[in-house]
Amino acid sequence: MNYKPIIIVAGEPNSIFFEIFFKVIKKKIKSPIILIASKKLLLNQAKILKNKISFNLIDISDAIKGKKKLKKINLIDVDLNQDQAFDKITSRSNKYISVCFDIAIDLLKNNVSNKLINGPISKKTFLKNRFNGVTEYLAKKTNTKRFAMIIFNKNLSVCPLTTHLPIKYVSKKISKKEIVNKVQLINNFWKKKFNKKVKIGVTGLNPHCESIDHYNEDQKIILPTIKKLKKLNYNIEGPFPADTVFLKNIRKKFDIIIGMYHDQVLTPLKTLYEYNAINITIGLPFIRVSPDHGPNVSMLGKNKSNYLSLFKSIKFLDF
Repeated sequence: MNYKPIIIVAGEPNSIFFEIFFKVIKKKIKSPIILIASKKLLLNQAKILKNKISFNLIDISDAIKGKKKLKKINLIDVDLNQDQAFDKITSRSNKYISVCFDIAIDLLKNNVSNKLINGPISKKTFLKNRFNGVTEYLAKKTNTKRFAMIIFNKNLSVCPLTTHLPIKYVSKKISKKEIVNKVQLINNFWKKKFNKKVKIGVTGLNPHCESIDHYNEDQKIILPTIKKLKKLNYNIEGPFPADTVFLKNIRKKFDIIIGMYHDQVLTPLKTLYEYNAINITIGLPFIRVSPDHGPNVSMLGKNKSNYLSLFKSIKFLDF
């Protein structure tokens, strides 16, 4: 069986990505990997972490035209213009990261693969308030209008209606249209990927789904939308108070819980499963997955970082 390659953008030069990557590639992986990163940085990190790594050096045309047979690890070298890794995350790496993503999207558009993983990216420096997250960045790069971020675990997943948005703006972004869009995307994804009708729970916005304000989003927006979707035969319930929906006897009823904002659903999921979760963007022309952790610069070079989320990301795409 021929497995399409998994394209991996290494992400921030100064992060724990290479450490966990070295650990993961020792595991059994069926699909070849096309890593887009600095060769110099890769070898430097391998030396620091006392890891041996062999790879097949290719260029973009090799991948697109199939000039070289892909091996287990294939590297497209992107020049950092630096003699060594950066000592901290700064905007100096922005061009490097941008070029890496451009190469990846070029490969995806040319049907080299339909599978993308990106390593951790600094929202503060690379995205610089232009995008809420990499999810929105990739949506813009691919002209995708309808998309959703899922933090996935086979037992329970979550989807924030709004992503990396300051809390004071959340209520303004909640709409019937956006809830419907997310539910439709999630339902289609579960049908295609798992061949099942997804069971969806939805949180309210306000504590206990109540509000002392004259306008209650739970009653005016969320509840009517759920009633409409139920009539359209979606398997959906809510709104539930966010402080109880993750209790065992409630959460076991659902495959996924949609929350109104990022930390409302990511905090309990990470508490339940820690690194055993991956970030999936649905709605793009390809499947994009990323490990559910950041650059974690404080752990750089210590060789103690947990590789589980990256391993789960690769295994999810290993088909």
